[in-house]
Amino acid sequence: MRKLLENKTITFLGAGSMAEAIIVGLVRQEVVSPSQIIATNVSDQDKLNYLEKTYDIRTTSDRLEAVRQGDIIVLAMKPKHVKEAIEYVRDSTRKDQLFVSVLAGIPTVYMEDLLGEKASLIRTMPNTSAKVGASATAICKGRHATDQHLQQVETLFTAVGTVTVVEEDKLDAVTGLAGSGPAYFYFLIEAMEQAAADAGLTEEEASALITQTVVGVGKRLQSTTKSSKELYQEVMSPNGTTEAGINVLREHETQEAMQAAVTRAIARSKELGAVFTKSN
Repeated sequence: MRKLLENKTITFLGAGSMAEAIIVGLVRQEVVSPSQIIATNVSDQDKLNYLEKTYDIRTTSDRLEAVRQGDIIVLAMKPKHVKEAIEYVRDSTRKDQLFVSVLAGIPTVYMEDLLGEKASLIRTMPNTSAKVGASATAICKGRHATDQHLQQVETLFTAVGTVTVVEEDKLDAVTGLAGSGPAYFYFLIEAMEQAAADAGLTEEEASALITQTVVGVGKRLQSTTKSSKELYQEVMSPNGTTEAGINVLREHETQEAMQAAVTRAIARSKELGAVFTKSN
């Protein structure tokens, strides 16, 4: 698979946290050499200097030159800047380039029409766990992308976690579930931390216990065919501590609240995407 990226220059238009996370994965997993990566942004020269020094990649403040040199162009700017950014570099693009979007909520057709010339585009939805090589990324093809393009992008994002190929109409669900998902867990962990403090555990003690518990849950889910319900029932014993805790969660309708949170996040993703569809 990595042969698909041989001699390919990857240009990041935008050098924020998601771009850095992907760069980290590509370099550490040796998917490409650092010299194959170019990062550029509008005004943050300090960030470009940091990326160049830390990962030995190439950087430039000249976005047009960065695009001219790129074979794969990763659209990693803020979503609100996508129209301005694409219009600025469009005349420097080539028909043979592959564009990869990591922008939440923006439909492929909107970006394809901005790029013109039947641009090849793959839309992706990674999450912030890409920073530690554990993203759950979903990807889909635009109208003019090929299966080989899809394989190239799979290779890119396998460097920062798992990759699932979906139809574009499922990306809003992916955004609400996996894109926003890490925040739901951090939110619940905050409550566990407070309960631990109230019970007399130090911050260091609580952090060690909670972190390993979360890691263990993830590994358990990866290694079993049992359902989540079977797994939490496995922990419970009649009239035991876990059952007592689960009963409180049921009383507060915690599962219903989580379902509502995911559903609302999915709806919000659709709302944001509709703005770009209407303006197209």
